[in-house]
Amino acid sequence: MPREKKKVSFAVFFLLWADFQGWEVPDIHIAICHFLEFCGSRIRVLRVFRGCGKSTILGVYNAWLYYRNPKRQILHQGADDKTAYKASRDTKNILEKHPLTRDSIGPNLSGQVEFWWTKEGYEKDPRNPGMQAAGILKNITSSRADYIQNDDVEVQKNVSTPEAREKVRHRLSEQIHIAVPGAQKDFIGTPHSHKSIYDEKIKAGAEDLTIRMYGLEQRFEDNVATKTRFSCKFSPEFVFVGIGEYSWVAKEGPDYVLDGNDIIFTKPPGATVDLYADSAWPERFDHEEMEWRRKECTTFNEWDSQYQLHAKPIQDIRLNPEKIIPYDVAPVIRHTNRKVTMWLGNVQIVGAATKWDCASGKINNDTSAFSVVLTDEKGRLYLQVCIGLLGNIDEQCREVKKYVKKYQLPRVDVETNGVGTHVPHILRNHLKGTGCGVGENHETKNKNKRILDAWEAPLDSGFLWAHVDVLDGALWDEMTEWNPKVIEQPDGHLDSGAGAITATPIRIGKGGDTADNTRDNWRPDHGTFEVETDYDSTS
Repeated sequence: MPREKKKVSFAVFFLLWADFQGWEVPDIHIAICHFLEFCGSRIRVLRVFRGCGKSTILGVYNAWLYYRNPKRQILHQGADDKTAYKASRDTKNILEKHPLTRDSIGPNLSGQVEFWWTKEGYEKDPRNPGMQAAGILKNITSSRADYIQNDDVEVQKNVSTPEAREKVRHRLSEQIHIAVPGAQKDFIGTPHSHKSIYDEKIKAGAEDLTIRMYGLEQRFEDNVATKTRFSCKFSPEFVFVGIGEYSWVAKEGPDYVLDGNDIIFTKPPGATVDLYADSAWPERFDHEEMEWRRKECTTFNEWDSQYQLHAKPIQDIRLNPEKIIPYDVAPVIRHTNRKVTMWLGNVQIVGAATKWDCASGKINNDTSAFSVVLTDEKGRLYLQVCIGLLGNIDEQCREVKKYVKKYQLPRVDVETNGVGTHVPHILRNHLKGTGCGVGENHETKNKNKRILDAWEAPLDSGFLWAHVDVLDGALWDEMTEWNPKVIEQPDGHLDSGAGAITATPIRIGKGGDTADNTRDNWRPDHGTFEVETDYDSTS
């Protein structure tokens, strides 16, 4: 009986196909081949920059799996049916033409692009195909697979909202129920969200291979309009200035010189500077190619996610929570020398504003958000509370009362649109004896404009601080995902915080003595202001 020929490794199988196709194979392709063949983790993540050719490699990998075992059952899912069918079609083509499969497996394929079998696979199980291709949102509950491949299932259109991300994750969770014991699952692609599936899988224990366009990177955003010298942690090889249509690649000599690892521009760059080195594929992605791609990217997030594989949404974050300064101290009310004062660490708080954006408090409904913003005499804002209230209106009022007593708040403003119409009267009953007043606000201004007007200036000026509990809550995600062009989106915490920020008076200076208070009124009086103006008072 003749001995069975020894099967070749995936790297050899891939190199044979590359030679047949006339490809030049970079080292990163061999690294991907090695990872796919030898990484034994049940769940694997392959993150590579756009244009690397990973989907092409996957088609060859699938063909190699059938070469090794024609009875394999593979489920390939993409962002939609069209992209999934493309991968299925590619795998069939390789089996039909590869030198090691065209005379054995290739002629024995049956079925369409959505479902097909090898001859041995059909004989084993005519009910379940050897290859099934489907978009990630398609129903695959009746399927069966020993290898599941998720190729670019995370794309902009299906992760742009929390609801869309949840739908994709639900479909992904269904895969475990059609997997045979011992099955392996891969996630391949680039991140398109700050809550990327790939990051989640890696944090949960999946083994990964991550290949960024540049192994070394450093960004400078501050003082780019005035500075010419920037200290780099490595010797930069690629120097980009700006993003989009007006971005450009700086050249050593005419545009800058190097002093050790410091880069010295001939004049201030005037826009964000990105320094890179250790290109993954410099022969193909040279300065000219990357400058063209940089110009085609409309946002830094798009560039960072697609080429450097940072988990960010494609669009710019209009309200970036990373600009908020965190703190981890609680306000303290002090009674000294017949005066009542509030302190946040070593900073005296001189004012507070609140906003309650009412809702029913039921899970999966609009958020009933309550915010408290403190301010010091320099006008800095401290977002001390930004929470969602649950329960009926009475239960929510009792929760608000806890914060009123805890911080001795002088007033709570309630938005009276919708559910909030009858809330002020109920809240006043709950706050009797606290000395806290209740204000009523009926909002008529466009909500998105209201949010922008309130948040953007303090964010950009560095005057906005927030307690770490606030930043660990729902506000961070709301800010990251918020799009001023979208009407219906999760924004309850943003809207509540906006109301509190807007209600905080702008402080331009203070004098005078603190009044004698009859209750724990820790706020200094308004005193006397002297203001010089540079405009004509008659205009």
